[in-house]
Amino acid sequence: MAHADTHTHAHANTPCSPQDVDAFLAEAEALAAERGQRMTRIRRKVLRLLLESDEPSKAYDLLANLDGEGAAKPPTVYRALDFLQEQGLAHKIESLNAYVACGHTSHKHSAVFLICETCGAAEELHAVATNEALRAETAAAGFTVRQAVIEARGTCRTCAA
Repeated sequence: MAHADTHTHAHANTPCSPQDVDAFLAEAEALAAERGQRMTRIRRKVLRLLLESDEPSKAYDLLANLDGEGAAKPPTVYRALDFLQEQGLAHKIESLNAYVACGHTSHKHSAVFLICETCGAAEELHAVATNEALRAETAAAGFTVRQAVIEARGTCRTCAA
């Protein structure tokens, strides 16, 4: 299902990121509690930084922006990122070694990223048919997919215009 993009620039988290960051953080906290997990101060701050970022974030950039979280060291940020990925609240774009938030907590899905080689924008595409095909083909091979991130490189709509 296509939708018109009214933005003049691409956001890394579009269309998967919610518009209301605070409401989503509350939802993420409730989701973690429902699963017997805790949304610690560091995990919450890392998720907020991902939600507020206009582009994929590297772990060391996140670390540099953890104002007032004095004990935060690289392993702390990586543990927070691992937790967020396990909970389906973030994805890692391997080729960029960077992370983005994902607001689709209500269902499991594989991430499909469109990465522009001109401007560096990364947009998550909700590719239902692609995900269904991947699940069917891997199941036919006797393989159960736990998680998948598909990265497509090319030119975004803004740069192509």
